[in-house]
Amino acid sequence: MVQKSYGKMRGTRKKMTSRGRPTIANYLRKFNNGDTVHIKFIPSSRMQHPRFHGMTGTVVKKEGRNYVVQIRDGGTYKKIYARPEHLTLQK
Repeated sequence: MVQKSYGKMRGTRKKMTSRGRPTIANYLRKFNNGDTVHIKFIPSSRMQHPRFHGMTGTVVKKEGRNYVVQIRDGGTYKKIYARPEHLTLQK
């Protein structure tokens, strides 16, 4: 009998459906420290763990091409390193 998989992509059939390739403008977006952003992972690009999809956080700093976003997960604060194509500015 085949062993059940418990990988990070388990249970993400609807959540991580293909949304097409992002435009070049999405890769070139700029965010400032303190901006509130919404995390929306795009499966065609390198992404973090899918549990953070749909969360809202604050940009802490920029490291290379990535932005460090601080989110609240339960009672703790976590830092996520995400590329700009996965972030949208929250209004």
